[in-house]
Amino acid sequence: MESCRGGATLSDVEPVELVSSGLRLRPWRIGDAPAVLPALRDPAIARWNPPDHPDPNLAVAQTWVTNRGDWTGPEHASFAVVDAVDDTLLGSVSLFRVDRFHDNAEIGYWTVPQARGQGIAAIALTAVTRWALDAGGLHRVQLFHAVDNSASCRVAAKAGFRLEGTLRESFRYGDGQLHDEHIHGRLATDGATDPIRRGP
Repeated sequence: MESCRGGATLSDVEPVELVSSGLRLRPWRIGDAPAVLPALRDPAIARWNPPDHPDPNLAVAQTWVTNRGDWTGPEHASFAVVDAVDDTLLGSVSLFRVDRFHDNAEIGYWTVPQARGQGIAAIALTAVTRWALDAGGLHRVQLFHAVDNSASCRVAAKAGFRLEGTLRESFRYGDGQLHDEHIHGRLATDGATDPIRRGP
């Protein structure tokens, strides 16, 4: 999920590209909007991510990628997850609500339907988290997901995020309902996760 719950920020960090297991994680571009539009309309993404607009169109997608492609603001560092060979859009990972006093941030993610079940979300989540804890100088990265979103829970665990607790009816998701949420966290002092490989 990529839903926000705003400290100095990562705004002094130049946009970067990360490469991991056949994936390239790069800043968003305005040309990504046509590929983003079907993702914004995907029922699973819309359910677990409160939409910017209830009926997204190309203009909404263009605004979406423009906002996430701008790293000059204080709130996020967002990556398009693409195939390293042909640049096909596979997903999204965003680091947000960066708090330099406490040295922590939240992270969210989604993948397009055709990219699911291949370990792509866990690879991308791990790559951005490692970058945030190392180059970004953070101590903690945390994520929240609805308890009913079991796929997101598996991704978090695979990427080394420990399940730390359950929040009762804490967030209203795209279905309009308040859901219980799991909170997961990963610290700079946690041991490295096992290598994650892409596959079916």
